[in-house]
Amino acid sequence: MNHKRVAFTTLGCKVNQYESAALEELFRRRGYQVVDYNQPADVYVINTCTVTHLGDRKSRQLIRRASRTNPEAVVAVTGCYAQTASDEVLGIEGVDLVIGAGNRAGIVDLVEGTVKGRQTVAVRDISGDRDYEELPGETKQGRVRAYLKIQEGCQNFCSYCIVPYARGPLRSRTPENVLAGAAELLTRGFKEIVLTGIHTGAYGREPGGSMGLAELLEKLAVLPGLLRLRLSSLEPHDVTPEILELLSAGPPFCRHLHIPLQSGDDEILKSMRRTYDTVYFRRLTARVRAKIPDCGITTDVMVGFPGETDKHFEHTLRFVTEMQFSGLHVFKYSPRRGTPAADFPEQVSPAAKEARSRRLIALGKEMASRFAATYLGQTVDVLAEQFISADSGGQLDGLTDNYLRVIFSGPQQVVGEQIQVKITEISDTFLNARII
Repeated sequence: MNHKRVAFTTLGCKVNQYESAALEELFRRRGYQVVDYNQPADVYVINTCTVTHLGDRKSRQLIRRASRTNPEAVVAVTGCYAQTASDEVLGIEGVDLVIGAGNRAGIVDLVEGTVKGRQTVAVRDISGDRDYEELPGETKQGRVRAYLKIQEGCQNFCSYCIVPYARGPLRSRTPENVLAGAAELLTRGFKEIVLTGIHTGAYGREPGGSMGLAELLEKLAVLPGLLRLRLSSLEPHDVTPEILELLSAGPPFCRHLHIPLQSGDDEILKSMRRTYDTVYFRRLTARVRAKIPDCGITTDVMVGFPGETDKHFEHTLRFVTEMQFSGLHVFKYSPRRGTPAADFPEQVSPAAKEARSRRLIALGKEMASRFAATYLGQTVDVLAEQFISADSGGQLDGLTDNYLRVIFSGPQQVVGEQIQVKITEISDTFLNARII
């Protein structure tokens, strides 16, 4: 190619964000310049999401935008939508290359072998995959927090979820490669590492796995230069006594757990094919708080699952209120073709989903403010992540280890340092503080 410019756009989860950064690095190593997606480029890569209908629609819109920006560019589509609906993706005008979940390491060769106007499909059945696909790690400089993917695949097969079909079975990155990847991030100046995966808590659980998550955490914790080690998300049954024991030991482990709930009604949880009930979840959060005081517990809740009545939703509202999460991510059920729930009767109307979503979002904001208010006047440690303003001598923001966003005054030189601050004011989405 005479001009080597590539542009990326990414939808969906943190794993997708991580993988896009890795694919960008593969292009850089071959001499490409990575440009903004709205700029003219010779290659456009759309890393798609298919968790909801909205993800599919946004993916199609971004694909069409690339074709309009430069009709001569190679348009490559990857991600979960590409893996699960390659024929549908091929039908979108302008698509030249569709890459599935098992062929991403060869993306540059695939792009350079593509002839404009002749569609290429690199999607295969990944249901029998057993090996973790290695991709480059985080490459963006000037940042403090980095994601490190350690695991791929899921075999839970919740009735609403397409992810097991899009990502395949459990595969874990070898402990040696995880440790090497973490060490490399630390040499680049990152201070906090967030472990992520499709089912992070299942690390090492596949046949032949040599090490579980708790043991991996112990080995990561002693790496020189690591200030913080955070877990992105754990299913309820993955929050084991061993994990809690480690997190209770303090730095570098962060006092924060994201534990998806999905529903606060046992009938709906059973229909979702979740593997716990509200009694189990209640006892789990009690164990977490007894072992790790001030632990930030955040969660996901779905509204409008098929068969969810007003009574079921009221159960969820009451249960979520009782749990007093420090953060709440609410999303509306979206039927996914190929999943059991898509054919369930009693699909909930869009209007009901919207109304329920608004009520839960409002509740989530109240709980987050209540949790944050407990720190008013207290001294906390904040990892300064970025310099956001030069006003009033400088403004920075960062996170506490239990996932509170804090803004405070200070010089740019403290970015990357852990600073003691006193909380002086509570805002809607963050805390104001001053350096002690």
